[in-house]
Amino acid sequence: MHLSATEPASQTVQTAVVELRQYTLHPGARDTLIDLFDREFVETQEVCGISVLGQFRDLDRPDRFVWLRGFSGMESRAAALALFYDGPVWAAHSAAANATMIDFDDVLLLRPCGGDTLGALDPRNRPQQAVSMSPACNFEALICPVDPGDLDGFVAWYRDAFVPALKAVGGETVASLVTETSENTFPRLPVREDVSVFVTLIRVAGENGFERLQDTPPGAAVLAELARRTPVARLRLAPTARSLLR
Repeated sequence: MHLSATEPASQTVQTAVVELRQYTLHPGARDTLIDLFDREFVETQEVCGISVLGQFRDLDRPDRFVWLRGFSGMESRAAALALFYDGPVWAAHSAAANATMIDFDDVLLLRPCGGDTLGALDPRNRPQQAVSMSPACNFEALICPVDPGDLDGFVAWYRDAFVPALKAVGGETVASLVTETSENTFPRLPVREDVSVFVTLIRVAGENGFERLQDTPPGAAVLAELARRTPVARLRLAPTARSLLR
């Protein structure tokens, strides 16, 4: 069955590759881009075989828009991106989208490395455009540079030490991801090839729910160990009205 551009996909798609995209925007342009994105670039990407997983405002950087999209594999990623970016919707709205942006090249190409809920997301559960919601949960993305030879040990430490401490304060790991080292199959859109990272996406209750970790001895201990192991870039993220992750 062919889907229209406004009809949600009828089933979930296995997510084997994820892009974490951070855009730096012109001052005051973020809501303009979000309105355009949520209206024009969600279902129209999904009918091309792209899973639009989440769109977020960076709570600490008012001119930063962050979003994630997934693909079933690297070859299908190339085909899906070509279908979208050579298609009529991007042709019609690309100028307006690009006019909001200063930089859009901060892109991490990642793959899941542990149990997560990305593959269980159903696009039929995404709020429609007219729905206005203030989500009870926000998200934390922790971007951790880790040497490729140390990745397995870091992932095991995160699973065995960090996850239990997080659960004890009501947090939830939505995804654990590491750098996808395959060649970029869609070079028109560059990705960062100078990094090896572990990324975790965490759901927390309230805007400052992550801070509760510091208030418990196990939480304080794992945060101290995390800081000892790697310099962490932390993103505090609030989902937009139509984000599937919320």
